[in-house]
Amino acid sequence: MTTRLIIARPVPGTVGETRRVVHLFPLPADAAMPERLTAYCDATFGPGELELLERPLGMPCLVCLQRSPRPTGELPAAES
Repeated sequence: MTTRLIIARPVPGTVGETRRVVHLFPLPADAAMPERLTAYCDATFGPGELELLERPLGMPCLVCLQRSPRPTGELPAAES
């Protein structure tokens, strides 16, 4: 089963420009959008705080990339 992702970054003014990285969010299985989205890096965002992207654009969140599912669908082990 393929994990569906939401690709988004914080809207201008919610964080400093250097922190406006592109995060990866797993799409909820039941397709109902939760009040807050949590990225693979554990950053959470509420309504109006994210700019949804159709494709990766800009600087990626490296932790999201490291923790995102591999083609096998398995999450990598957490680093200590």
